[in-house]
Amino acid sequence: MKLIVGLGNPGDRYQATRHNAGFWLVERFAAESHTVLRKDAKFEALVGRHEASGAWLMLPQSHMNLSGKPVQMLASFFRIAPADILVAHDELDFPPGVARIKQGGGIAGHNGLKDLSARLGSHDYWRLRIGIGHPGDPRAVTDFVLHRPSQEDRAAIDSAIARALEVLPLVLAGDHQGAMLKLHTEAEPAKVERPVKPEPARPAKAEAVGKAKSKAAESPEKRAKPAQADRTAKVEKDARIAKAEKDEKAGKGGVISSFLKKLIPGSDAARKK
Repeated sequence: MKLIVGLGNPGDRYQATRHNAGFWLVERFAAESHTVLRKDAKFEALVGRHEASGAWLMLPQSHMNLSGKPVQMLASFFRIAPADILVAHDELDFPPGVARIKQGGGIAGHNGLKDLSARLGSHDYWRLRIGIGHPGDPRAVTDFVLHRPSQEDRAAIDSAIARALEVLPLVLAGDHQGAMLKLHTEAEPAKVERPVKPEPARPAKAEAVGKAKSKAAESPEKRAKPAQADRTAKVEKDARIAKAEKDEKAGKGGVISSFLKKLIPGSDAARKK
C-alpha cells in the first residue's frame, strides 16, 4: 500500500461530524506513528510520509464532494495505481462500532467516493469503511452525516477505528487478506438486550376459579343435553319397573283363580247362572 487517504470536510465546523470519520482514522494513525501532516498547496491536501512503510498519508482539503482531485494529482505525480490506494471513509450501512476492509465495489451514494472514482477512472482502490449508522430516512442522510454523533456512538466509532489501526500494518505490508480476517472476525460490541420479564405463575386457587368460570360459561344448550338425557333414562326405567310389577300381579291372580276352581268344583258355573 502506497497511499492512505482519509475522507472528510476541512475546518473546525466539520471536525467532529460523522462525515469526518475517515479524517479521524488517518489523524490518529499519523499521531501514533509520529507522522507530521503538512499542508501542500500543490495537492490541495494535508500530506505526510509514513517513515516505516514509505506510504503517503493524505487528508484532502477540497471538501468531500471534490476529494478526487487531490488524490488523483498525488497518485499521478508518484505513479500510484488505484490498487495501491486505501481510502478510509464513513459508512452509513454499518452501525457505529463496525469497521470493514474491501476492494472495489459500488459507491452507495457517497459523494466523496463518487468524485474519487470519477477522477481515478477506477473503482479498484481499497476501502476502509467505518460504520456511523443510518438515520432511517434517506431524506435525513445529509443532515445526519453533517452532525456530531452521540457520545455513545462516538465511543463505538473510536473503538472501531482503534481495531482498524491494529491491522493497518498488515495492510501496509500487502497482507490484505490477513488484515481482513483479523478485523472482520474480531468481536464487536455486544448489543444490550432488554431482559424478558417472566409471567407470574398462577396460584392453584386461581386456576380452580378459572376452571369453574369456564364451566359456568358453557352454553345452556351444552348443560341442557346431559340433564335431558338423564330424565329420559329415568322415565324409561320407571316404565320398565311398572310393567314388571303389573305382570307380576297378573301372574299371581291367575294362580289363585286356578286353585279356587280345583277346591270348589262348579263354583264358576254357579256364578255364571
